[in-house]
Amino acid sequence: MNAIAQAPVTPGFEAYPLPGSACEGTFDIPGEFALHHGGTLTAVRVGWRMVGPEHAPVVCALGGISASRRVCLTEKPRESWWQEVAGPGRPLDTERFRVLSFDFLGGSGETSGPAPGETFPSVSTYDQAEVLLRLIDHLGVRSLRAIAGGSYGGMVALAFAERYPERVARLIVLCATDRPHPLGTAWRSVQRDIVRLGIESGRAREALALARALAMSTYRTGEEFQARFEGLPVLDEGRFRLPVERYLHARGEDYALRNRPEAFLCLSESIDLHRVDAARICVPTAAVAVREDMLVPLTDVRGMVARLHSARLHEISSIYGHDAFLKESQQLHGVFAAALDSH
Repeated sequence: MNAIAQAPVTPGFEAYPLPGSACEGTFDIPGEFALHHGGTLTAVRVGWRMVGPEHAPVVCALGGISASRRVCLTEKPRESWWQEVAGPGRPLDTERFRVLSFDFLGGSGETSGPAPGETFPSVSTYDQAEVLLRLIDHLGVRSLRAIAGGSYGGMVALAFAERYPERVARLIVLCATDRPHPLGTAWRSVQRDIVRLGIESGRAREALALARALAMSTYRTGEEFQARFEGLPVLDEGRFRLPVERYLHARGEDYALRNRPEAFLCLSESIDLHRVDAARICVPTAAVAVREDMLVPLTDVRGMVARLHSARLHEISSIYGHDAFLKESQQLHGVFAAALDSH
């Protein structure tokens, strides 16, 4: 069983106890932080959160580029990103495991990232893996029971397992592979160009909302859109607005309120720079592929599983497509149980 030692008090370390079994805080990585793609950062600060019984095995949960350290919040569920999967009695049970997460480097959270108008160095999934290593060292976690990563978080999980296999017993990789698919890269590159154009023209937030709206159309499936948005257009302020258009714009505007355009550029690029050597990953891995996922095709996940040393493929179908890792609690329950209970 993993144990959490008392975190050492170091300069820049802050920890805040929260109601129940949760705590969160920040700590500073001392000295220079060398980046995989070149360059260094100084005074890197990391924002983290843990929830679950104090001496329970630790599972790190990581999500997409818009995810934060707030994996599940019983008091404010709308502010967390994995409420359907993590929590009491959920597939990632916070009554049995201590769930750890952190804000991604280069993102919009408490971890160091680009300030408004600032160009941030390119960030690799290997850099995120090193941030996680520094974090568990700081918290005194000798070994993680598992890393459960969806989308970008799954990429980070693979990078961590390649570099630091002795520090994690299992991987649960959902809707992610060892390299991005060119079609997904095509969609994301257009989104980044929209945001860059918005920054250059002084309309960065509007551009980020538009890029996110485009992204939303790639996360789900045509079947879901057909079921939800076949309604008639509505005349609004002299122009027709379609049901799907209103939905996409609402999601885009909500995203732009919570995220910085520069952080989106950094982490979106990080997805497309992602490359790990699956043949070097020996950590037992449960890989989940969604047949309807347009961003991470089933054939790509099958190929990765063939290259991994010890992996089991779980194929599921979902109307939610790529977002199935966020939604399909029932289908994922058996995957999590098999992976976490086989330690």
